[in-house]
Amino acid sequence: MDQTAITARALAALGHEARLSVYRLLVRAGDDGLIVGDIAGHTDLPLSTLAHHLRQLVSAGLVVQEKRGREVVNRVDFMVMNQTLRFLTEECCQGVALKEAAA
Repeated sequence: MDQTAITARALAALGHEARLSVYRLLVRAGDDGLIVGDIAGHTDLPLSTLAHHLRQLVSAGLVVQEKRGREVVNRVDFMVMNQTLRFLTEECCQGVALKEAAA
């Protein structure tokens, strides 16, 4: 999958208010991440709804999950986050050459 497709998938996953809130919460949590119950407590999302949104974020590669006994720790994949941001900004302000109009 090329970087355009990867970035589009990540942005689509973040394009829902609840998922964006969950993602930003996990960014704030840093490398320690948060367990599902703590995420639910911060977001007031029902567990079944939260599970759906976390699956979307995991599927897009933005969040990784680690099972620790009976708990599932959710963490942002900061490498993927940085690749996404870099892709969006790497050509900033370089100018765009206009195409010649067909005669």
